[in-house]
Amino acid sequence: MNPWLRLDKRMLLVHPVNEVVKYVPVLVGSVILGASSGNHAWSLIPTGIVVVLALTRWFTTTYRVGPTHVELRTGLVQRRSLSVPRSRIRSVDIEADLLHRALGLAVLAIGTGQQAEAGERFKLDSLDARLVPALRAELLADPVEPDKVAEEPSGREIGHWRAGWVRYAPLSLTGFAIVAPMVGLALQYGFGERVYRTAAHGVTGGNPVLGTAVVVLLVVLIVSAAACGQYLATYYGLRVLDDGRTLHLRHGFFTTRQITLDLARFRGATVKEPLLLRAAGGAQLEAIMTGENPRQRILPQAPGVRVHHTLAHLLTPAARRVGAHAPVLVPGEPADFADAGEPSRRAESVAPSAGGPEVVLPGTAPEAARAPGSVVLMQHGSAARWRRYTRAVEPAAATALVPLVASIAGVHYSPWWWLVPVLLTLAAVALAEDRYRGLGHAVLPATPLAPTWLVTRSGSLDRDRDCLAAPGILGWTIRQTLFQRRAGLATLVAATAAGKKRYLVLDVPVDRAHEIIEQVTPGLAGAR
Repeated sequence: MNPWLRLDKRMLLVHPVNEVVKYVPVLVGSVILGASSGNHAWSLIPTGIVVVLALTRWFTTTYRVGPTHVELRTGLVQRRSLSVPRSRIRSVDIEADLLHRALGLAVLAIGTGQQAEAGERFKLDSLDARLVPALRAELLADPVEPDKVAEEPSGREIGHWRAGWVRYAPLSLTGFAIVAPMVGLALQYGFGERVYRTAAHGVTGGNPVLGTAVVVLLVVLIVSAAACGQYLATYYGLRVLDDGRTLHLRHGFFTTRQITLDLARFRGATVKEPLLLRAAGGAQLEAIMTGENPRQRILPQAPGVRVHHTLAHLLTPAARRVGAHAPVLVPGEPADFADAGEPSRRAESVAPSAGGPEVVLPGTAPEAARAPGSVVLMQHGSAARWRRYTRAVEPAAATALVPLVASIAGVHYSPWWWLVPVLLTLAAVALAEDRYRGLGHAVLPATPLAPTWLVTRSGSLDRDRDCLAAPGILGWTIRQTLFQRRAGLATLVAATAAGKKRYLVLDVPVDRAHEIIEQVTPGLAGAR
């Protein structure tokens, strides 16, 4: 049996600092209390307690990596023991903030695919950074000799971050999520009203319209700056490496994070294309994996051509069989991903590696249509289009009832109010058409090198293209509402243990629904 081990002694310099920062509001309150009572010792007692408790973690925390389980013991007053079967380990994440990196330490967290409370997570904070790669390889049962384990994971680079990608950061809601709480607090204490008065009277000479425009512009600039800052701090230096067994992700500016994902649990990928990001030619890439975070992001907001380059590597088994130095080209992507300049719009093929199969990616042969990430999707017909229009236009047109009722009741109002339902209806028409253009599906039959793929896409404001491998589908549900039955449509729900658990094929003709089930999972549909 392996012995119990302790964390690195340098954690005695890390944990007190982290705990003091965590309890800053309490410590500030103790300082105020001590100053008001005239006894300044009150401000030192809570700080001393926090520091002492942080120091005791080194003496009370031990861990052990056994042949079948990984165990962790921690706690002073309330003793806690965690035991994780090694067969349930789904991922091993490594983090290191500025203080950890300065001291040569790292934080190792084990993921089992289950949601856990903060106190129930298996996290080793802090370990010698030189020992972490070997421990990670051991936990993932990676057949690598310990003396050959490098500081950095090896493998083919299938994606990396570029500084120019930051221009896509403001096109998401991240900035609003960061700024909204601060704006709400400012409005609560009247700061927003003072800013508006300053803009309306001091900057624009008392013009309320220009004042409102200045405030809106100011908010947009702050939100964009917050989104760019968060983007840089989180994804700076991102690299995605594929060694054939695992997928390694490393990113972060202040806090570096390394994520290792087992490709044996890979079931597909999702290309996310929100409206603003799509309009700018960008997208995001998320992995569909069993026992993992359903939103395990592989690439953040990035140019669409880069996203599809990485997607082609992940979803094309033949491409992943090519040697580590062989290029894999997709439409619009240069041969050398790392040194590429302007994207080339000429599709090319990949020369076979020694002893390996020839690899042809989209755009060069009939096999090109087999790439799940770029296959042309089948539309769902006029009934599905009509359903998109009725669901979008009818609520917008219903707003015309408000001025109509006001007219019948004899209420006087400006005729300009009729522009509201008109503009809403025009916007609804555009939205409905875009939703239909984004609706579609495809089924790619299995080959000796690849499984059957189900590809489905839907949405407009938030559009997703899901590529799901058939072996990961556990069952199907054919769902019909009253209006769908009248239109001869149905929604297919593919159940899986990976990702979002439920992947939808919206508003497909009923007859086609049974055909899709039979094509993707033969024999699973049962008797009709």
